[in-house]
Amino acid sequence: MVKRSHVVAASLLGAVAVASVSPGIRTALAQTGAFVPVTQAMQAKPDPADWLHISRTYNHHRFSPLTLINKRNVSQLRMAWSRGLPQGTQESTPIVYRGVMYVMAPGASIQALNATNGDLIWEYERAYPRGASAAAARSKSLGIYEDMIYFGAPDGFLLALDAQTGKLRWETKVDDGQITAGGLLVADGKVISNRTCLQGKREFCFIAAHDAKTGKEVWKFYVTAAPGEPGGDTWGNLPVDQRAAGPWGLPGSYDPVRKVVYWGVANPNPYTRLKRHGRYDAVSLTSPSELYSNSTIALNVETGKLVWYFQELPGDDWDADHNQERVLVHTRVSPDPRFVKWINPALTTGTEQDVVVTVAEGGGMFAVAQETGQFLWGRPFPFDDPNINMNTVDVTTGRTGVNPDKLFKKDGDSIVGCYHNTRGLWQIAYHPGKNSLYVPFHDQCLTMQAVNSTPTGYGRRTGVMRPGSDPKAYMGIAKIDVATGEMRVIYSQAQATNGSALTTAGDLVFFGDLNRRLRALDADDGKVLWEAVVGGMIVNSTISYAVNGKQYIMVYTGEGQSVTTGPLLVTANAMPPAVRRHSAIYVFALP
Repeated sequence: MVKRSHVVAASLLGAVAVASVSPGIRTALAQTGAFVPVTQAMQAKPDPADWLHISRTYNHHRFSPLTLINKRNVSQLRMAWSRGLPQGTQESTPIVYRGVMYVMAPGASIQALNATNGDLIWEYERAYPRGASAAAARSKSLGIYEDMIYFGAPDGFLLALDAQTGKLRWETKVDDGQITAGGLLVADGKVISNRTCLQGKREFCFIAAHDAKTGKEVWKFYVTAAPGEPGGDTWGNLPVDQRAAGPWGLPGSYDPVRKVVYWGVANPNPYTRLKRHGRYDAVSLTSPSELYSNSTIALNVETGKLVWYFQELPGDDWDADHNQERVLVHTRVSPDPRFVKWINPALTTGTEQDVVVTVAEGGGMFAVAQETGQFLWGRPFPFDDPNINMNTVDVTTGRTGVNPDKLFKKDGDSIVGCYHNTRGLWQIAYHPGKNSLYVPFHDQCLTMQAVNSTPTGYGRRTGVMRPGSDPKAYMGIAKIDVATGEMRVIYSQAQATNGSALTTAGDLVFFGDLNRRLRALDADDGKVLWEAVVGGMIVNSTISYAVNGKQYIMVYTGEGQSVTTGPLLVTANAMPPAVRRHSAIYVFALP
């Protein structure tokens, strides 16, 4: 295989001098010098000026401590620079380190850019073999450690590139290209990757860790339990090689003290129980069922061994992925029964503890104990509804149950089920000062028919407005108090979103939509304080960083896959035709 790397000379590589933005904040100066390697300590506590992980920090808060842009001056934001990108799928978030932005461009090339003006420093382009669809690669994130940038390529290789030159340092074959559906987490000297797996095939249904210096495999954890393993009997009589549920989607979170990784697993496939087993009741209607599909799993980072799991949706029948991020929060735990439907009666209200919070594509919000996975509380998300797919929780054991009225009991059955793409692969954000999650969501359900003759098990399938909902409030941003579970929709609109949320110490919430709008909201009440119109649909991304004492806000425009097409169809009358095949970077700053 032929690989090639373009190297462009630039002045930002290895920037080491610092400037003060505000107390305790360092920003890189644009000057040459010795490259400062990224250490584990830096990854665990990134400089506020940098964005080292998909959500900036291991706990997936997507919170920027920078305060230069705030409620008083955000109305003055102006475009600082933009840069066009090739056409293709764009579902990733960049890394920014000491004034250099590392980007996965559509077409699966890697670029290092001057983060102050977008000038190219270097670009790595790989010659992909026939059959590797580079334009459809939908990787969610890159990784950085020491002096290397890590990248999951659509030919199934995990790569390490020299952060200063873009030259290939090592490569390891890990799958047949499934890695490009997931993202990377670099922790404890390991590059941890997830991936999708083929319909009804277990072969690539695993999370893997590779040595960050050498690329050697350290451990591999299959997320579908085999016979003889814990959970192996939850798949009924399905042969082990057909037990499929991908860990693809947003990468996991990490606790460097406990040395535990927290990851979400997607739905089992094919997508209906009828297709997988021949009967809808071949596996349990309550958890555990088809482990570890639609579950949070906690893995020992050193060994890959399972520490605990919590299954949010057992034996999925609707392709309702639970492969979003797991947010780690230290909080007072006082769920209020006025707002929270399911509360563990053994919970000592008002105590503080570490929790793992998840909000899934198919609806449902759960808080479990980070140490043990014990169920603390849960609520339907965004709203309770008679059409909800997962409608029971045993509050003592935490065992969840599906709605039997929404299961496909025979071929040709049709349902309207909630929810569907209410959360896509855009990300939510947490503001520690408000102890609140900010969740962009779609108030959307699903019409679906079981058709056993298809490879997936379904035929007609489309997203719809939730019956009885307000079309003008199809998309909303929910502010959820993590202590009490109280949810307030602080902003709503008719147009769909694919933009990740970002919270800042300036008490702002940034997000973008499929109608080309990027907005800053007041984190308290959702009031729109600033808006800009860009060239295309805003997808994922949405970060903040600083260079030379100047704070920036950045988003990508681009093309997603199903999570873009579906919402655009549902909201076809709510906005002008979407601008398709427009890929670019837009960066904003104060004058």
